[in-house]
Amino acid sequence: MDATKRPLYIPPQMGLYAEKHRLFEMMQDLLGNLLIHQPENPLDFLIRQLKFSNCDAPRIFLLGPPASGKTTIAMWLSKQLVIPRISPESLLANEWSALSSEVRNYLERKQNVPDGLWAQLIGERLKLDDCLCNGWILEGIPDSREFARSLQVHGIVPRHVVVLYAPDIVLIERNLGKRVDEITGEVYHTTFDWPTDDNIRWRLKAPKGISEKETAQRLLEYHRNFPGIVQSFGKSIKLINADQPCADAFWQVLSHVRQPPHTDSPFSARILLCGPPGSGKSLQAALLAQKYGLINVCCEQMLKEAATGDTKLGKFIKPYLDGGWPVPDKVVIKLLSRRINRVDCYIRGWVLHGFPKDEDQAKRMPGAGIYPNRVFFLNVPAETILERLSYSMVDPVSGERYHTLYKPAITKEINDRLLINPKEMEQTIRSKVDLYFRLSTSLEEYFEDAIFINGDQDPQTIFEYIESYMINPLPVKEIWDL
Repeated sequence: MDATKRPLYIPPQMGLYAEKHRLFEMMQDLLGNLLIHQPENPLDFLIRQLKFSNCDAPRIFLLGPPASGKTTIAMWLSKQLVIPRISPESLLANEWSALSSEVRNYLERKQNVPDGLWAQLIGERLKLDDCLCNGWILEGIPDSREFARSLQVHGIVPRHVVVLYAPDIVLIERNLGKRVDEITGEVYHTTFDWPTDDNIRWRLKAPKGISEKETAQRLLEYHRNFPGIVQSFGKSIKLINADQPCADAFWQVLSHVRQPPHTDSPFSARILLCGPPGSGKSLQAALLAQKYGLINVCCEQMLKEAATGDTKLGKFIKPYLDGGWPVPDKVVIKLLSRRINRVDCYIRGWVLHGFPKDEDQAKRMPGAGIYPNRVFFLNVPAETILERLSYSMVDPVSGERYHTLYKPAITKEINDRLLINPKEMEQTIRSKVDLYFRLSTSLEEYFEDAIFINGDQDPQTIFEYIESYMINPLPVKEIWDL
């Protein structure tokens, strides 16, 4: 950092490091917990938080009416994500806290348990190492606005709130067939999920409170409290239709909780567009640059501009371009590094196309400080590419480009003077396409998180697809693949 300049120059590497290690989310999480818990020794508290807490750990509220499948989906999520499942029943199962005995006393006297007491009990459970390190899922908690506010007061804030829903008639019918294995706690159903093991079938029992009248009463209570829950969590709620096979609902829930929640952390898109010649990379880059203000970095155009300059590097590049030879990778990566590591690219973001063309070039990018956070491959069949490029012609008078199929000349006079670029002859195009497909397999394997798009469709459709992946956070795979 150069303290002699105003405004201060912040090296782009600082921002890349902060984004890579998610420092903004980490500091936000630490500061939030510090203000909520207000410990007597803040330093010891922060050390423990840094040692055990995981900003990426899932924190899920799974809510829904009776018989919506909360228990089954929560158990499957717990196994899939390797996180503790916490429900009112599990909180009272063991003598692990003095508060659990106090809650049981309320229940034995058939009195309502204060929301604050429930929140304290849940808070104690979530402070244990398994929840701090791995995350947690709260099943059926909270069930009212007051309960939700008590949890928030105690610093219990979810990353995802999933609410299951289904028609009341479906829920009542489903509840009547519910059976529980008292040994494992697994939930089965006489119609939809009947076990094949005879030993399990013999020990299944109907839980209490599943009659039609009792279920209808619980549904009425749920609908009375649901608007308050919506007010508590607002737009962060994800509604999942439970009137479908349980496995389908589960995969929808899993897909949602794997998506990191939106944050206020600074984000600059660094997009890499790959694809064969004629796949539409230049057009998509221009659309992204126009709408989001990204710096459009075209490798081929950058080399041409450098070759026209009266510099030592420009004089070195010019013979390669004039002769149709590839410019050495060291020179290309040097020019790209200079451009992409400028402050405007760090602040506004960038979209790069035309590089890399093979795995060796891709491996040079990290050493030059080029770290894309979105990689797209536009897949287009070879026949479509030949159709797009081999019928393309240019008007030598106006410089306007035309296409025999998609954009024919307006008049016969213009059509008669159109010329074909030698670089766009069918044989030349075919050799370039063949070269790309020979090298693309290793390039696709190198970018493991790349997103593949069908480039043989309307350009606006392709742009919207790219845009959706650019503005939404991507799944953090390291968490789920432990």
